[in-house]
Amino acid sequence: MSKWWMVRAGDNNELIPKWQLKQVASIGWADLGDPKKFSSRDKLIDRSHSVYAEEKPGTRLSWAGQVWRFYREIEIHDRVITYSKETREYLIGTVTQTHQYRPDIVDPYYPNVISVSWESKKVSRDSLSQGAKNSLGGILTVFRVDDWGQELLDILGGVTVQPIDVTPEETEEVNYQDFIERSKTMIEDLVDRLDPWQMQDLVAGLLQAMGYQVTVSPKGPDGGVDILAHKDAFGFEKPIIKVQVKHRYTASGGPEVQQLLGANPHGASSLFVSTGGFTSAAKTSAVHNGVKLVDLSGLVELLNDWYDKMPVDKQALIPLKRIYVPS
Repeated sequence: MSKWWMVRAGDNNELIPKWQLKQVASIGWADLGDPKKFSSRDKLIDRSHSVYAEEKPGTRLSWAGQVWRFYREIEIHDRVITYSKETREYLIGTVTQTHQYRPDIVDPYYPNVISVSWESKKVSRDSLSQGAKNSLGGILTVFRVDDWGQELLDILGGVTVQPIDVTPEETEEVNYQDFIERSKTMIEDLVDRLDPWQMQDLVAGLLQAMGYQVTVSPKGPDGGVDILAHKDAFGFEKPIIKVQVKHRYTASGGPEVQQLLGANPHGASSLFVSTGGFTSAAKTSAVHNGVKLVDLSGLVELLNDWYDKMPVDKQALIPLKRIYVPS
């Protein structure tokens, strides 16, 4: 039976266009060299301890283990998936050639390469069961996701899936960063469930936690501004921030950034929050005009940083509990 693998496409999914163009998937850790030169996993781990001496021992072990699995365990006909944060979709492919050490195919930083025939149809994250969302949200670059292969195939075939309860398989090494990333994924799911007005209140609560006075626009046409934030009670003291909040699955575009810039008050700093992300045109316009963009991942990072200082009624929109893990 074919195995299912999650393979991350770089730190920010930036490799996806090259992967699709060249019909491959690739991972990094170039400093380890070609894994074929090592007679065993332990030898590769020894190399990792040497070249990544400044990292924690558990991190070195995890990195070497992922390269070894990518090299030795992925086989022809196995299935590979990767996630695009930009589109909130999973890409699915089939392995057509096993590991090659080829720094020239994708990027010298990602020299470990397998050939993959990528499907044209993608799977929306929102169509997955909660268990699949949680399991696929880990931070490891390479890991098995066999439990969710059938669900992904069903969705590709047009079947609406039912929730599946599966106990996640224990990993070889405890990876607390993976646990943290899974938690962030669950927070993203909570944010997704808010309606647009609750989202405005949540963003307003974050600004209040940062020490701003806020005015939230009432329901109805807002002229491109959902929230005004300022330091003093009267709104005279700078910086004054005008905020546009878009809570939807589609990306916000350049014209919407321009609308925010043109809205009153002129001269105020501009903040655009879009849970659906931003098009390349929007990002270019924002860079040229000094607009701060916050997507869903960025919003979750802000929640992690400022949640404790948010007003209680705003915390109630996203109920969270702080826990501690070993460092």
